[in-house]
Amino acid sequence: MARWEPDAQARLQNAALELVTRQGFERTTAAEIAEAVGLNRRTFFRHFPDKRDVFFAGQDRIEADLVAGVTEAPPGESPMGLIGLALARAADTFTHLPREQARARQAIIDAEPALLERERQKFAVLARSVGDAMRERGVPDLAATLAAESGVLIFRTAFTQWLADGETRSLPLIITETTAALRALNAAH
Repeated sequence: MARWEPDAQARLQNAALELVTRQGFERTTAAEIAEAVGLNRRTFFRHFPDKRDVFFAGQDRIEADLVAGVTEAPPGESPMGLIGLALARAADTFTHLPREQARARQAIIDAEPALLERERQKFAVLARSVGDAMRERGVPDLAATLAAESGVLIFRTAFTQWLADGETRSLPLIITETTAALRALNAAH
């Protein structure tokens, strides 16, 4: 592939997925990933700070969507109502994501401690950003923290269900159902 071909970031992600699946995370270098799509190592690092981040591209968009779901919500929404709106907005980001590709990506993350740690860090950043957006709306600190952490839990649980073998429901639907299940659980006590 030539260097001038569009969407270098997506091409790098696809190459990383293929190479790491075949030879393992530790044995795959950034240079190999770049070379597989006709780019050089420097170009790889223009798109990703390090090799781990190739598996987390799009995180900024998810974070922006979650925060926008909170900040653009109508006045008077409850903290969990804000989370529902934020999750609905972020779920749209995933409607174009091929499920099989997401499964392969998650299998790589689950098998590699460095990637699991990076995933935990990314989820912590999401929870902090959403909590901060809620506090800016006047939601008390504890309520904002609990709601934001609940939102991350809902997303992680729904995403795991969406990746399950045989699952056919859309991610937005699973997020809605998971949110309803958490609300029902809270209402039961």
